[in-house]
Amino acid sequence: MGCNSCSSAKDGQPKGCKNNGTCGTDGCNKLTVFDWLSNMSLPGGSLPFSYVEIRFKNGRKNFFKNTENLSLSIGDIVATESSPGHDVGIVTLTGELVRIQMKKKKVELDSEDIKKVYRKASQKDIDIWQKARDREEAMKVRAREIAIRLELQMKISDIEFQGDGSKATFYYTAEERVDFRQLIKEFAHEFNTRIEMRQVGFRQEAARLGGIGSCGRELCCSTWLTDFRSVNTSAARYQQLSLNPQKLAGQCGKLKCCLNYELDAYIDALNSFPKTDIKLRTDKGTAVCQKIDIFKGLLWYAYEGEWMNWHRISTEDVNEIIAANKNNEKVASLEDFASELIEDTKTDFENVVGQDSLTRFDQPKRSKRRNRNKRKNKNRRSSDKQTAVSNKSKEGNSDRTNKSNNRGNKKRRSRNRNNDKT
Repeated sequence: MGCNSCSSAKDGQPKGCKNNGTCGTDGCNKLTVFDWLSNMSLPGGSLPFSYVEIRFKNGRKNFFKNTENLSLSIGDIVATESSPGHDVGIVTLTGELVRIQMKKKKVELDSEDIKKVYRKASQKDIDIWQKARDREEAMKVRAREIAIRLELQMKISDIEFQGDGSKATFYYTAEERVDFRQLIKEFAHEFNTRIEMRQVGFRQEAARLGGIGSCGRELCCSTWLTDFRSVNTSAARYQQLSLNPQKLAGQCGKLKCCLNYELDAYIDALNSFPKTDIKLRTDKGTAVCQKIDIFKGLLWYAYEGEWMNWHRISTEDVNEIIAANKNNEKVASLEDFASELIEDTKTDFENVVGQDSLTRFDQPKRSKRRNRNKRKNKNRRSSDKQTAVSNKSKEGNSDRTNKSNNRGNKKRRSRNRNNDKT
């Protein structure tokens, strides 16, 4: 999504609001929530809910209490309580939907940890906030250089300034415990501000930074996913995926969260499938399962000792064979069941572009090896023709020489006869 200020500029180039994630209309922000209760009036003239949800840099959100009864709406920039000083954020949710979100995330209304909203941010607050934001990228580069010089096994992924510019929070990831006491001293001396180090996990780091996944869309954790469920390799096994860590891992280096999305549907579909470790007993021999297709409801079996010949059987037939085996009965062979399944290799193409015949772009590409063979055959034919022509020319020349030799012999014989007569 994008607001009107993010439209295109001249020559179709993206304009960009240059707000670095602080869009006033809240259309470019991460983890946005649509308030479907905003246009509904409260019953009985009850007072609106006094808590609001406020988003800070990237996907960091917190609930705050509106003690001053300010008329806040989504997209307002407000100054909130912090320790020390104040912070600046954007209102992302108001009204009764905040109550539902707090109940969902198990946040108590009377908790002392909930801080309050001071006021709507003035222009001076926004200017200080923007100046602090502009320093973050240069500070991150310098902080990484210092960490490398101190040989610390950590990665500084993001820096977030407080709204009043009095404190900077450094988010880092590390596989082991890091002693950063000397690092904080150098940071405080270098940047002349209060430093707070906060360690985050690899999933949280990917959620803060964002990115594009292998599916071509933005990361789920940075756009709409708010909770991180544990993902196991069993989810990939249920979905018949190859256990390749490069394909199953996301940007965070962990297993992709989307492996859990369709897992329940796969588990329900597998309930009708027999267990793959069950062998089928037939008069021809014992068959072992080689592969299954969950979408089509098919299984492939092969006889022991004939591993190259697979027989495709439906789940209903396999269950029937297993039921017969439990009653100590054997079927004749798997071919009786596999012969009923005839694969339809005919492909129907819809005429979506209004063309009745295939165009040159629809023709299958010929392989390079095939082209090479054609060239070789062509060259052989041409060489054979050349040799045939040369052979014919040689034969013609030999015939001519033989004829001339015969004429010469006849002349000599006639001369000899004339000499004998004289």
